[in-house]
Amino acid sequence: MIEELPSLLLRGLVLGGIYALIAMGLNIQYGVGRVFNIAHGEFLMLGAMLTVSVYVGAGIDPLGSLAITGPFLFIIGFIIYRTIFTSLKKRAPSPAAFEGSSLLIAFGFIFIIQNAALLIFGGRGSRRIDYLNFPIEIAGTIFRTNQVVALAVAVVVGVVFYIFITRSRLGKAIRAAAQDPATAGLMGVNINLVLAICFGLGALLAGFAGSLISTYQGVSELMGLNYAITAIVVMVLGGLGSIPGSFIGGILIGIVTSIVTYYESALVLPAYYALFLIVLLVKPQGLLGKK
Repeated sequence: MIEELPSLLLRGLVLGGIYALIAMGLNIQYGVGRVFNIAHGEFLMLGAMLTVSVYVGAGIDPLGSLAITGPFLFIIGFIIYRTIFTSLKKRAPSPAAFEGSSLLIAFGFIFIIQNAALLIFGGRGSRRIDYLNFPIEIAGTIFRTNQVVALAVAVVVGVVFYIFITRSRLGKAIRAAAQDPATAGLMGVNINLVLAICFGLGALLAGFAGSLISTYQGVSELMGLNYAITAIVVMVLGGLGSIPGSFIGGILIGIVTSIVTYYESALVLPAYYALFLIVLLVKPQGLLGKK
């Protein structure tokens, strides 16, 4: 175990970085737009499958494909919110009714997106690409280069997203819409547009995560739901509405998953649900959530 600890920690950090990206996207969709998007993992799956397809079909570098998958999924997410959820929000008698109806619609999107992907990509099972699959030595320990690169990109994307939310004009509008939509609207913020942008940004982050996953492991059309469930755990663990909380929660879950898998993979789910329960018992609002 001691000899394997550095590689286990790196694998945990890679998983944690990916989980953090997914949870950040889900957090902004729910924390601002109040859409509990259980279909979030399907956007990740689309990002992964698109990356593999453009790499195999056109030779586009998987990291370069971020410039394709990110904007594409942002547009898809933006359109979905602007057309479906905005209309649903206008017709809902209360915010609670909107949340319940949006959850049901999100469940429907799981099957729509998943089956559309099976038709488009062929449903040929797990596919893997050979990308940066060679060893690299760091501090006397050998790691796989593709995992190190995936971690580095995930951290950079997470930091850039946090700076965007906290420093940019649009980021301030997003935070205002999350804290008090009515007052933000009176101050000139186009709430419906901001909410659609948030949903699109969530889809973009999921697509980025999917692209990074495809660089070091096999992907398939049925991979999305497991990642969505993990992202929900990470989001609640870190604190609803907290971007740094999502990042810390993702890293914790990733490291726990990596270490527990070393002993017994069947204990992974019980292990991080146990961590989830312990944190919520000590701090019900999550690690960095506000009371």
